[in-house]
Amino acid sequence: MPRLLFGLGLIVIILTVYALVDCALFDRSRIRGLPRWVWIFVIILVPVIGPLLWLFVGRGRKRAPVGRMPRASAPDDDPEFLRGLDREKKERERIRLLEEQLAKLDDPEAGPGTPSQPNKPGQPGTAGSADASGVDPKKSDPGEGDLPGRRDA
Repeated sequence: MPRLLFGLGLIVIILTVYALVDCALFDRSRIRGLPRWVWIFVIILVPVIGPLLWLFVGRGRKRAPVGRMPRASAPDDDPEFLRGLDREKKERERIRLLEEQLAKLDDPEAGPGTPSQPNKPGQPGTAGSADASGVDPKKSDPGEGDLPGRRDA
């Protein structure tokens, strides 16, 4: 009789340790019924029934049967994908507008300060104009406007 009790006790300990380790390492999305920490307490505090409950109730099955691939959805069924397309479209439009503005700045006939249209003193944003302090920004910094034919100065 003591051998039988020792054998049953050893089986219960092995079952409890197995269930405890399995519960601790099991994928969280597949645990059913209770949170993981509650299952660990049940396995430890209820000697035989706790591990058996974990093995038969708490462990969830795999989502897809073995050998079958999960069904792929079309990209236009995914709202995150559609939001990404909308962001891409807005970003492309913004880049297009910025490129148009840059092209207008580079166009020698379109903007003031180009060699074809001489600047008039006193016009804001042109060479020879003074800011509110009365100091010409082009003349105060010797590095600006030194280069002939430079349009961005």
